[in-house]
Amino acid sequence: MKPFFHVLVLLILFLSIGVRSGDMPTPSGSTLVQKPDEIPIPDPPQLAADGYLLVDHNSGRVLTESNADERLEPASLTKIMTAYVVFRELAGGNLTLRDQVPISERAWRTGGSKMFIEIGKQVPVEDLLKGMIIQSGNDASVALAEHIAGTEELFADLMNTHAKRLGMKNSNFVNATGLPHKEHYTTARDIALVTAASIHEFPEYYAWYAVEEFTYNRIKQRNRNRLLWRDDSVDGVKTGHTKTAGYCLVASAARGNMRLTSVVMGTKGEEARTQASLALLNYGFRFYETHKLYAEGQRIKTLRIWMGEIEDLPVGPAEDVAVTIPRHMYDKLSARLIKAPVISAPIAKDTVVGHISIALEGKEVRRVPLVALRGVAEGSILQKGKDTVLKWF
Repeated sequence: MKPFFHVLVLLILFLSIGVRSGDMPTPSGSTLVQKPDEIPIPDPPQLAADGYLLVDHNSGRVLTESNADERLEPASLTKIMTAYVVFRELAGGNLTLRDQVPISERAWRTGGSKMFIEIGKQVPVEDLLKGMIIQSGNDASVALAEHIAGTEELFADLMNTHAKRLGMKNSNFVNATGLPHKEHYTTARDIALVTAASIHEFPEYYAWYAVEEFTYNRIKQRNRNRLLWRDDSVDGVKTGHTKTAGYCLVASAARGNMRLTSVVMGTKGEEARTQASLALLNYGFRFYETHKLYAEGQRIKTLRIWMGEIEDLPVGPAEDVAVTIPRHMYDKLSARLIKAPVISAPIAKDTVVGHISIALEGKEVRRVPLVALRGVAEGSILQKGKDTVLKWF
């Protein structure tokens, strides 16, 4: 009887785990180009700016940076965060684009660039947003802040709450406009984070950053971002200038399946910030390419789960997986799945069970969480008993 039992257990073992291993599926979704001679990548541009950064939007890879974590005055780059907070309020149902906003004397008197709203009038949220984004209106920024939070100071607290949530570790906002204050600062890296969140979460509102002019109160003003006229691939984002901050520009451009965002802070003039931003964008698009390898929730493998109602657990990435690499190096990419030693039920959907390691020529370039794509409840006593025996082997 014992030999028969041993044979039965070994047969169950073979059927249960003997065919579960295998290589990761080949990354897909990218168009391969025949590989010519490799293009050498020169050193990135060196810019006359207090701080700058160039980052790929989809992969998050930083292609070049200088003083990217130095706290600097953002001037009207602040309005990227102001607009983001308003977008969140719209998404949360706390206000609508049609809501009428009463204009206070404080908003009307705010100095610097203006939308030219009038005291005592009521202006729709949508017009104020366009006046802030396209015309860089400080008056519109204060009006929106007061409408949402009661005072500009309380709105700044809301800005800092969102900044912390987004991982902006070196930012502090005290107003909605970017007017100078010794405790009002951010960094090139931090402003890139809120820019990426705006593009990803609110594409319908982000489109306003590409609008070239806006007319309010019979006054037409042009967008201060000169790159909108010089490069068709540029669709945002925001300029900024004060005497102490210098000339700043966040620019984002999409060419093909690749989007890059540049942040330039503290240059000497309008043309200087425009040329510096264009130099960064052209460098990134010329020498790098971005490939989407896996989609969020895509099943890339089935793993053995123990003690569950089922034995096969589909797993995949917790987010879209894209990599930015030097041009014509796609065929040197490899992917490896590294799972937890033992995965046991019960398990909830989206539980992290390992990670995916993406390597270029054997060197890891990105690591993303691997998650359960479904929940699995505990199995029956019979199933758990069988799994207990199998785990002995």
